[in-house]
Amino acid sequence: MVTISLRKGNAQLPPEVNRVPYVQKLPFNISSEEMYDIFGKYGAIRQIRIGTNKDTSGPAFVVYEDIYDAKTAVDHLSGFNVANRYLIVLYYQQAKMSKKFDQKKKEDEITDLQEKYGISAKDK
Repeated sequence: MVTISLRKGNAQLPPEVNRVPYVQKLPFNISSEEMYDIFGKYGAIRQIRIGTNKDTSGPAFVVYEDIYDAKTAVDHLSGFNVANRYLIVLYYQQAKMSKKFDQKKKEDEITDLQEKYGISAKDK
């Protein structure tokens, strides 16, 4: 019997695959122990970061030791039901996340300038 593994040979992974799945739609009261139970089935985990304040509750980052374990977790857990919520599991993309934060920062700067100079959004 021959077993084929992604780890052996010259199998190439898509460029977006990395060791850090980004998890959305988590139940707000999920504990880190529950996260380790769910995601630990797919490989050794280096770290789990769960949002704790009102703005960041819901998403989490899971850092795996091995990229193939992360790929397996993303493949199997996207759409997984946890406490009547279906998880969205994607690969963390630094460039996309930076753009979101840059956009928010620009919007805040514009709001500050509008307040400073007494301009309302409807005056534009």
